[in-house]
Amino acid sequence: MAEQRVVAHGPGRVNLIGEHTDYNDGLALPFAIDRGVTVTAVPLLTGDEIEAVANDLGERDAFPLAAPPRAEGWRAFVRGTVAGLQAAGHVLRPCRLIIDGDLPHGAGLSSSAALGAALCLALVEDENPDRIGLAKLCSRVENDWVGAETGLLDQLAVLCGEAGHALRIDFRTLAVVPVPLELGDWQLVTLDSGASHEHAAGGYNERRAECRAACEALGVTSLRDAPPDAAERLPEPLSRRRAPARCLPRQPARRLRGLGGGGRGRRRRPQARRSGGRADGGRRLRRLGASAVRTRGRPAGRRPGGRAGPAGSSSASRLARPRRRRPAPARP
Repeated sequence: MAEQRVVAHGPGRVNLIGEHTDYNDGLALPFAIDRGVTVTAVPLLTGDEIEAVANDLGERDAFPLAAPPRAEGWRAFVRGTVAGLQAAGHVLRPCRLIIDGDLPHGAGLSSSAALGAALCLALVEDENPDRIGLAKLCSRVENDWVGAETGLLDQLAVLCGEAGHALRIDFRTLAVVPVPLELGDWQLVTLDSGASHEHAAGGYNERRAECRAACEALGVTSLRDAPPDAAERLPEPLSRRRAPARCLPRQPARRLRGLGGGGRGRRRRPQARRSGGRADGGRRLRRLGASAVRTRGRPAGRRPGGRAGPAGSSSASRLARPRRRRPAPARP
């Protein structure tokens, strides 16, 4: 981190298509949203520690920069990110990390990936870091420090998102292709279902273990290589679990081609736009699970923690890319 204050923002994400396909070498179509997590890194002129303040939780942490010890909860993300960046060769300096956000915890909007991305961008000195490399680092932090066997879907969506676009991600090659979200009068918005989950404590690790067991039973290294009748060939109890069948990326691949994400790396507009116009494209996206219900936006003004935030809007109209800015010199 340079000798001045750095502010970095990591957006949340919504996934249109491709659940549990990232660690099965499959395809997905996520997009970033306007809400997220902001990390402000303020250099400390004395000492050899990293201080962290989670304003939304009202909690603090401090640990030695040279050897961050293990911790739990949000502290594991901070300490793991500091340790991971230094192991990857980044030079870090003592600082205070102030964490703010308007992204609900455990709402399925990738608050953990948003936090990891914002931490990385606030701490690294490189103005244009390798975002795919940072995504891999954030995933390792969740695997090794938090205990969640996540793939790369959330991290790539958060770090590589572009305004007005979804991302077609091929997790076998890690090719990331922006796909325009030209929906006309339709909007993609998020709706709070009231359900809460955590990757480490929920069924995510169990689902991943089931996918590994399915690969072993089918004799393939990845479910991407499984035949179309694979679900019927699985033994008990996997044959009763419909989730492993949905992990097969063949059906999502057909859906992605229908949206224009296919084409072996070529950038295309959604197929619905070519065949049926804007309204038809919106209906197709709605059938695939994007709710056409307006959510309540936060009014313009102050975010939790006392920092200015954007005006409330639908997800599709304000897609955020993680950003860095250096607005002010360091204070003693």
